[in-house]
Amino acid sequence: MATDVDGRAARLEYATIGWNAAEAVVALVAGTVASSVALVGFGLDSVIEVSAAFVVLWELRGAPEHRERQAMRAIGASFFALALYVAVTALRDLLTGAHPDTSAVGMVVTALSLLVMPWLARRKHKVGHELHMPTLIADSAQTRLCAYLSAATLAGLALNAIAGWWWADPLAAMVVAGLALNEGREAWSGDHRC
Repeated sequence: MATDVDGRAARLEYATIGWNAAEAVVALVAGTVASSVALVGFGLDSVIEVSAAFVVLWELRGAPEHRERQAMRAIGASFFALALYVAVTALRDLLTGAHPDTSAVGMVVTALSLLVMPWLARRKHKVGHELHMPTLIADSAQTRLCAYLSAATLAGLALNAIAGWWWADPLAAMVVAGLALNEGREAWSGDHRC
């Protein structure tokens, strides 16, 4: 039974790596082209997701338990860095009135993420509890954050595209920063209330 659970955990992490690697490339390119700080922040979150998935796979392969805490803190530090970058860039865009272009590609990738990420988060959370594996539970929180980030980013992109509210993009980015800060705190402290 444990082997089956371990196999399920590894498959979930491989799915996370595959999805988020593709999502990161699309979001970072589309965000850069459109000058969308929210979409770039979303893409950077996808990079963190890939890194966290590799940490969990490393643990599944028998990493020492004392390393688990270090891995969780590395996940938290990544979120703190993401929050800082996105908040500073979003504030700059708000103050300078930087108008992002519309990004149909960005709206599609964030909408698809709204379908994929909640499912992955629920599965990781369940398997993490079955394995008594806090790193996988922390990773499920990151995946859950990605779903929230998808919704906030999609809202900002859509309001910019449909209503011409350029400021919706940096405001969505501020939501991204706030969520990243909260998830960083939870991963750093080991507080995983999912």
